[in-house]
Amino acid sequence: MTTVRLPLFPLNSVLFPGLVLPLNVFEERYRAMMRDLLKAAPEIPDTDPAVSDEPRQFVVVAIRDGHEVAPSAAGMPDDVTTKEAGAGPAAGFGDDPIKAFHSVGCIADAATIRERPDGGFEVLATGTRRVKLHSVDASGPYLTAEVEELPEEDGDEAGALAEGVLRAFRSYQKRLAGARERSMTSGAELPDEPSVVSYLVAAAAVLDVPTKQRLLQAPDAASRLRDELRLLRAEAAIIRHLPSLPATELTRQATSQN
Repeated sequence: MTTVRLPLFPLNSVLFPGLVLPLNVFEERYRAMMRDLLKAAPEIPDTDPAVSDEPRQFVVVAIRDGHEVAPSAAGMPDDVTTKEAGAGPAAGFGDDPIKAFHSVGCIADAATIRERPDGGFEVLATGTRRVKLHSVDASGPYLTAEVEELPEEDGDEAGALAEGVLRAFRSYQKRLAGARERSMTSGAELPDEPSVVSYLVAAAAVLDVPTKQRLLQAPDAASRLRDELRLLRAEAAIIRHLPSLPATELTRQATSQN
């Protein structure tokens, strides 16, 4: 078993490989993380220092039981930084932080880290690989985790399942667009690689966090696709009767307010 220690960024959402993740970083613990990531990737002369070809990796993990933003100290405003509130890197996650998180997360690569005048950061990252959390360390300015990369396997009948899921997803998109009384296009041809299809659909479908986490943790693409096929059919049936459900933007999720 090969593990690596990386910074840990807990969120109230699930990141999938290939998903674009915008972050609005304002808490001191995550500001410190971004400052360290900027130091780790040397600047390229005559280029924008916010953009790097070097990996700036951290792990995004969904919160099982806890708070994405640290609670403010008594009498402090809600937008106070963690440092000002007197909270540490594990604030909001209990005495044993690993218990507050789901066991499988996703490595994010921050291609862009742009510091604002107020000291916060605007970050644009992309999910790359799934990892399993083995331990969480709260001894530094921010959480870090010892993680093991999980294999990506297609599984039995993954190709046929991907075709079925794509058909169901297109139907789901049409019903979702109809429920919102507007057109909805992907802007590009959908992929046909089973693992890519499985993550694309998992990210784009309107599902709750526990369901998305279950899809992330699926042992292979075929298992994930089978689950998605069932979910898409069920969701499409619901939309027929409840024509007011929200849609999500394909392959991209809303900016997290950390």
